[in-house]
Amino acid sequence: MLEQLCGFDGIDMKRIYLDHASSMPIDPRVLKFAMPFLNKNYENPSSIYSGGLETKRAIEESRRKIAELVNAENTNNIIFTSSATESNNLAIKGTALRNIGNGKNILASAIEHISVLNPMKELQKNGYTYDIIPVDSNGLVDLDRLENLLTNQTIITSIMYANNEIGTIEPIKKISKIVHENGKYLHVDATASAGRIPIDVQDQEIDLLTISSNDMYGPRGASALYVKQGLKIQSILPGGGQERGIRSGTENVFAIVGMGEAARLAKNDMNMESSRLKNIRDKLIHEILKIDNAYLTGHPVKRLPHHVSFRFSHIEGESILLNMDMSNIQISTGSACSSKTLEPSHVLLAIGLKHEEAHGSMVITLGKSNNLELVPDIVKVVKETVNRLRKLSPLSNLR
Repeated sequence: MLEQLCGFDGIDMKRIYLDHASSMPIDPRVLKFAMPFLNKNYENPSSIYSGGLETKRAIEESRRKIAELVNAENTNNIIFTSSATESNNLAIKGTALRNIGNGKNILASAIEHISVLNPMKELQKNGYTYDIIPVDSNGLVDLDRLENLLTNQTIITSIMYANNEIGTIEPIKKISKIVHENGKYLHVDATASAGRIPIDVQDQEIDLLTISSNDMYGPRGASALYVKQGLKIQSILPGGGQERGIRSGTENVFAIVGMGEAARLAKNDMNMESSRLKNIRDKLIHEILKIDNAYLTGHPVKRLPHHVSFRFSHIEGESILLNMDMSNIQISTGSACSSKTLEPSHVLLAIGLKHEEAHGSMVITLGKSNNLELVPDIVKVVKETVNRLRKLSPLSNLR
């Protein structure tokens, strides 16, 4: 099996890790490839002596691999950053500030990640207007509403390729056509989808695209922003002029080199791995929906191959997570970046759930260490957890 070929059988199989949207282990092949740049080839890539030139070449090779993953026009379109959050901030703020003379309106869907929504809110302090595009009950962007909100003053519109909490894949090519006919630039947050499903920035006419290393089995500390040829953006981190002056700071060579190799492997393995994960995903959906008052969240068909998400009536997602963890199964109850607040997920509220419904969510994101043989064990623990919590819940009418 793929997980054995990749060395993922080395993971403690007594625990079942199902939170790959939050963090992924580094692929052993990636770690082996990048390790020399952590403990041997440590020279600064801005140095012009031989060691520095070698690390610079490694960075450029990584840039090429990432460009190939998303079919960028050339390697110059790829800007390295430290995280998806930084890439999103650079895309939103950098584009809006650099093009301020062409308009001061910005748009985002109601289910964007907070690292997109918060920079847009911050731009309001500088006089920008900020509008939210609604989604339907499956999380698909309302295309008519998008078209109505766009004007010739709309500098940037941000729509994620696929949602990390409910798994819904957006019709990016249709969205791109609407944005370019009525507004200006489209930013796509592909953190949850790059390396999972095919992305072609040229065919889909995407202007800016966020890609994350750790979300495709690469090291933490690296991300990238694709910027379409000819699009001007402003640096939000000025300094020594690295990354074409757009993102200054000494490069994290180990993480960048690892990200490039992770992108190459993701491109090669994508079809086989996606097919494998879909089988597990669909089996989990079929079995877990047999539980009374269990509901699938997100689109039933147009969803990421590794993504399973539900809500359960009368119980809390945090309790589900902690009870599952006691059985050594790690799941999520929403975005890892939002988990420090007790407020219900803005994504689940945006698809029309009530506050009490949004609190009972469970998100499973599959990876290379998971297989079909684990499904009965997962389903058994989910059923036991839901039944136990409902017996304890004062809200439950099922006792």
